[in-house]
Amino acid sequence: MPKLKTNKSVSKRFKKTASGLFKRNKTRRRHLMISKNTKQKRQFRKKVIVKQQDAKRLSRLMPYA
Repeated sequence: MPKLKTNKSVSKRFKKTASGLFKRNKTRRRHLMISKNTKQKRQFRKKVIVKQQDAKRLSRLMPYA
């Protein structure tokens, strides 16, 4: 059986944790930051765990993660 290809755009956006979950960066952080308060900007730095429904799809796109 041939090797499976990893989707490169997905592998750059998501990382797999030691427990097998996927984490991602928060959205809405690219521009218009001057109108957001400091608390929001601080919370944008944190990572978020991907929901279980999407994690199944990600595991197919990143077979060796």
